[in-house]
Amino acid sequence: MKDNCIAAVNINQDLCSRCKVCYSLCPFEAIRVVPEDGRIEIDIQKCQVCGICYSACPASAIEMAYYDFDGLLGYVRTTNPDAKTLVMMCRGNSPSNGEVEDILADHGLSTKDYIPMRIPCAGRVPTDFIFRALSSGIRNIVSIQCQDGFCRMKEGTRIETRRMLLGQAVIRQFGYPEDALRVVKYSRKAVWINHDCVGCDKCVFVCPYGAITAQPISSPRIDPDKCVGCGACQMVCPHNAIQVKGYEFYSVLRSYEEAAERMRKRDKRPSILVFSCQWSEFSALDDPESMLRGRNAMLLEVPCFKGLDPVHVINALQKGFDGVMAVVCAEDDCKLKNGRDNAERQLDVLLGALKRLGLSDRFEMHEMSPRCEGEFNGLFEAFCDRIAAMPSNEAPGSVN
Repeated sequence: MKDNCIAAVNINQDLCSRCKVCYSLCPFEAIRVVPEDGRIEIDIQKCQVCGICYSACPASAIEMAYYDFDGLLGYVRTTNPDAKTLVMMCRGNSPSNGEVEDILADHGLSTKDYIPMRIPCAGRVPTDFIFRALSSGIRNIVSIQCQDGFCRMKEGTRIETRRMLLGQAVIRQFGYPEDALRVVKYSRKAVWINHDCVGCDKCVFVCPYGAITAQPISSPRIDPDKCVGCGACQMVCPHNAIQVKGYEFYSVLRSYEEAAERMRKRDKRPSILVFSCQWSEFSALDDPESMLRGRNAMLLEVPCFKGLDPVHVINALQKGFDGVMAVVCAEDDCKLKNGRDNAERQLDVLLGALKRLGLSDRFEMHEMSPRCEGEFNGLFEAFCDRIAAMPSNEAPGSVN
């Protein structure tokens, strides 16, 4: 951990009752009991900021830098005061807007009047928050959780499912219908665009989870029980015939190409594009306007370091972005550890290409963790200042 790291999770010893509930629940063994006096302490180096301990503490002794109870409730009250449906989604497997609307329609709920709320883990949500949200005017809460066995925080799905079942039993006593609380299991997967596949089988060899198998006379087969949606297959496919839902190659391409032109027209300041792994930084992804601090910048999420396509970095610079910054998890923090060696080889390819194009000084990559509060802000500001001191990037061009 960096010397200047401000821990995003702390235990208020004045409130802690030393009940050890957090100790028993932590899926990363980041909480320990001090033998000498029984105090509970957090090993911030092991902590993944999942929030399971926070949501379970009966004394409210665990303090979180973000996604705390008041922050979640304030979000519900101010985002759309007229909405009657709250959709809570786990960050690691949250569906696209279209898929959310399909899920709501399947449950007979309005697809237009809902509040989407992404959280790092379903297990972070305290039971009391559910009751407070209902008492504030929300009539339906849909918890879209990782499928069993796919929880990036190991135990979050199991814990929150039990809470929702408990909540259903409690709200019946207060006159709410049981289906006011609903649990939907979902996991993001890679999908085929079969007519584009040429059968090269690169995806088969690169998949770090053994989820893709070659077929003799057809496209390779994806095993949904093994696929974790990391994006490693998508990055090596030469024809973009395999895509990860929500991170389709041309959708990402269009989003920043259109933004590049718009940003250069509206603002004379350097334009910055940030690619961030969804686990390396929380606040910037969920509140980019405040976290980007008024800079002429755009932030795009990638599912994993393995899903950071070098083509996007190079193309963004060739489309006129003055700088590109990538934020990824450190190896010990990676939620999809398998295959990191492939990602590092892709990074070497990217750095070599940038050097040949004379664009090396316009790209930075940083390993980061949400356990250190404010770390993104400092690195982002320093990068913006460095790019601002350089001449404007005049390198038009794009991927066709």
